[in-house]
Amino acid sequence: MQLTYDVAVLGSGAAGLTAALVAATHGAAVGVFEKAPLVGGTTALSGGTIWIPGNRAAREAGIADSPELGLEYLESLSLGMIIPELAEALITGGPRFVEFVEEHTDLRFQLVHGFPDYHPERPGGLPGGGRSIEVGLVSLAGLGEWERRIAGEPQRMLIRETPLGGGTGLLAPGVLAERERAKLEGMGRGLVAGLLRACLRRGVDVATGTRGVRLLTARGAVTGVELDTPAGVQRVTARAVILASGGFERDPALVRDFLRGPLHRAIGAPSNTGDGLRMAMRVGAQLGNMREAWWAPVVSVPGRRRDGARDGLLTSRERALPGSIMVNGRGRRFANEAANYNAFGGAYHQLDASRFEYPNMPSYLIFGRSAVDRFGVFGGAPGGAVPGWVTRAGTLDELAAVFGLPAAELRTTVERFNENAGAGVDPDFGRGASAYDRFPGGRVLDPDSPFSTLAPVEPPYFGVEVECSALGTKGGPRTDRDGRVLDVDGDAIRGLYAAGNVMASPTGMVYGGAGATLAVAGVWGHNAGRAAVHDATNHDRGRPPMSEPVGERSRHP
Repeated sequence: MQLTYDVAVLGSGAAGLTAALVAATHGAAVGVFEKAPLVGGTTALSGGTIWIPGNRAAREAGIADSPELGLEYLESLSLGMIIPELAEALITGGPRFVEFVEEHTDLRFQLVHGFPDYHPERPGGLPGGGRSIEVGLVSLAGLGEWERRIAGEPQRMLIRETPLGGGTGLLAPGVLAERERAKLEGMGRGLVAGLLRACLRRGVDVATGTRGVRLLTARGAVTGVELDTPAGVQRVTARAVILASGGFERDPALVRDFLRGPLHRAIGAPSNTGDGLRMAMRVGAQLGNMREAWWAPVVSVPGRRRDGARDGLLTSRERALPGSIMVNGRGRRFANEAANYNAFGGAYHQLDASRFEYPNMPSYLIFGRSAVDRFGVFGGAPGGAVPGWVTRAGTLDELAAVFGLPAAELRTTVERFNENAGAGVDPDFGRGASAYDRFPGGRVLDPDSPFSTLAPVEPPYFGVEVECSALGTKGGPRTDRDGRVLDVDGDAIRGLYAAGNVMASPTGMVYGGAGATLAVAGVWGHNAGRAAVHDATNHDRGRPPMSEPVGERSRHP
C-alpha cells in the first residue's frame, strides 16, 4: 500500500510534533512516522525546559533581556563554531515558537525562576535567570490509547518543583494524589502530550513502529520516503519530508567515526541510531557540527526504562552540592564539579599525549554525609536514605580500595580540597565563582556565597562511578535558517527539511542554558513546518492546493 501526504515527518519528539502541527495549521495533510513503539523520543525523557532569550514570561516578570543580549551571549561562547545567521534565527525564532505553541495548543509557558544561564558571567549572560521556561502541568486525560504510548515515566512535577530547578522535589500526599487522579504531568512528557493532542485535533496521522529507511527522489527533489513497518516495506509520497528522527548516539560506528571523543553510554531514546543522518547523506546533504553532542556525566542505576534502555541519572546537582567532589582514576580532581554538564564533557575528552589515554575516564563522584543531611541526594529528602547502589565507606582508604584508586593520592586531593573549601575558595578550578555553580545549593543557602557549592568532604563517605554520556548528538545535515537541508554545494535539496538533534545544531559546541536542546528542536521544527508548506505551494502551483484538515484520526501500521 502506498500513502500520500503533503508533508511526511519522521520522528515524534518536540521537533517532529511542532513541525507537523505547523504544517497542519497551514492546511497540509501530515503524517508523523515514529520508529519506536512509543512517541516522544528524547523529549519525553527530558526535563522539558526550553531556553528562550527575550521570552514573554521573563518580560512579565520584569527581567531585562533582548535578542541582542542573547546573540551577544552566544557569540561570546562560539569559539568560531557558530554560523551567525543561524544563531540569529535561533534567538529571534524562540519567541515566535512560543507564541505559536500557545496559540495552537493548550500549553502555556512559565518561567523557571532564578535558573541562571550556563555561563552567566559571559557577555550577554543572565546570572539571575530568565531564559529557561517550561509548560505548566498538562492532563493526559482524553488522549485515549496515546496516554499509555508516550515514552518515559509519569512526571507529576514541574522542573521548578524539583531540586534541579530549585524546588524540594517533594509533594504533599494530597497534592500528588490529586495530580494522579487528574493525570497531570509536567516536564518532557507534558510537553509531548500537549503537542500530540494538538496534532491529533488537526487531523495529523501518527504511526509508531515505523522506521524511515530511504528517501524517494525524482529530478533532484525528495518526493517521499520508504518505511520499514511491521507489515513490510511501505512507500509514502509527499511534497515535503521533514527529518526529526533524533541523533546518532546509539550507533557505535557513527559515534566512533564522528564524535570528538569517547561516549561510554547514551541516555536518550534507543531509537536514535542515525537513520535520518544516513538518509540525508544518501541524497548528498552537507554535514556539519559532527563532532559535537549534548554531553553529560551520568550515573548508572539498576533497572530498565519503559523503552528498554538502562536507567541512568544526570549528576548535575549532586556534584555541585557542598561536600562533594569528583576525581579521576588517579584520585585527582580534574574540573570544576559544578560546571554545566555539557561543558563538563570537555574535561572527559582531554587526551594525555604521553600515556595516550583519556585520564579522566573513568571518574568518580565522592560526597560526605553532610551533603546528604543538608540537601538529600539522587531524589532523596534532606537527611534521608542514600540509595543502596551507592558505595559507602568509613575512610577514604576503604573507598579507594573499592574503586581501585591510589589511596595516598585520593587523601591528598581531599585534604587540599577541604582546606580550600573551608575558606570558600577553589584556586584549582574556580568552583563557586559563577552564579550557575552556586544555584543548586544557593536555593537553600546564600546564592551569592561560594559556600553554596564549597564545603569539606567529611566521613562517612559515599561514592559512585560517573560515565561520559550524552543527551543526544548535535551534528547532521546542514540546514538554512528555515530548516531546508543543504547539499554539498550549499544549495537547498528540494523537498527535504530537518529539525532537532538530527541536524547540524546552530549552537555549535555551545549549550547556552537549561533547555537549549529543546529550543533548537522547537524553533527549527516551527520553521521547517512552515517552510515545507510554503515551498511546496510555490513549487507546485499547477497542483491541487494543500489538503484541508480532516479531523481526529491516527494510523498504526
